[in-house]
Amino acid sequence: MYVLLYYIIGYRKKTVKENLDLVFPDKSEAEKKRITKAFYHHLCDMTVEAMKSLTISDAEMKKRFQFQSLDVIQDLIDKDRSIALMCAHYGSWEWIFVLQSYFNVKGYAVYKKLRNPYFDKLVKKIRAKYDSYLITTKETVPTLMRAKVNGDLNICGFVSDQSPKIQSAHYWTEFMGIKVPVYTGAEMLSKRIDMSVVFFKTKRIKRGYYETTFELIAENAKEYDNYDITDTFLRKVEAQIYEAPQYYLWTHKRWKHRDKVPAEFQ
Repeated sequence: MYVLLYYIIGYRKKTVKENLDLVFPDKSEAEKKRITKAFYHHLCDMTVEAMKSLTISDAEMKKRFQFQSLDVIQDLIDKDRSIALMCAHYGSWEWIFVLQSYFNVKGYAVYKKLRNPYFDKLVKKIRAKYDSYLITTKETVPTLMRAKVNGDLNICGFVSDQSPKIQSAHYWTEFMGIKVPVYTGAEMLSKRIDMSVVFFKTKRIKRGYYETTFELIAENAKEYDNYDITDTFLRKVEAQIYEAPQYYLWTHKRWKHRDKVPAEFQ
C-alpha cells in the first residue's frame, strides 16, 4: 500500500510538503522527507487497522489499544458528569471506540457524513460494534440535549483540529505557530450542556499497538473564559506533534485559511 500511495499515486504529497514547510521551517529537507515517508507508512497502517475493526476480537483490540488513567473518566462518571472527549487527527483515533467497553454510558462521536452511502454505512457499523454512535454536526445539539434531559450520561468524542469553513469561524488563534480559524464547538457545547472536557493523548508504542492517556482539561466548562479550553486543547495537540510529527494527519489542508485572518485577530 505504501509503494502505491507514496510512489505511484503520490496521494496529496504536495499538501504534505506544504504543511511541513509551513510548520517546520527550520528542519532540513532530509528531515522533512524522513517525516513524510514515516507518515505515509503510518497512514497505510491506519487504513488497514480501520478495516480490521470489522473482524478484530475485543480481546485483541484491548491488547493493541490500551488505556492509561481510566480513573480520570471514572471519576467524572461517578460525579454524574457527561464528558466531551477532545482529540486530534493524531496517532490512532479509529480504535478509541473500544473505550465504551469499559464504562456503562452511551458513546457518541461527531462526524461529517460521507458522500458515499456505502462507506458511510460501513463507518457507522464499525463504531456501533462498541456501542458508539456517529452523529452529524446538526444532530449533536439535539442528541446531547435529549440525553441531558433524560439523565443519560454519555461520552461524546470531538475531533477538533480540523479547519472550519471560514464564514462560520468565530475564533482565530495560532496553531503550530500559524494563525488559523479553529473549531470551538466542543468547548461551547460543553458550556451549554454542562459537560466536563477531557483530552485523550494517543501514543504509538509499536506497529499496531497504541496507548492512550486521558488528561482533564475542565471539570466544569462554565467556569472557564471563552476559548481557554480550546487554547489548552491546541497546546496539547502541538506537544504531541512536536514529540513525534510523523503520526499527525498531514494530508489535511489545516492551514489553508492562514492568509485570510480578520483584522480583529491580527
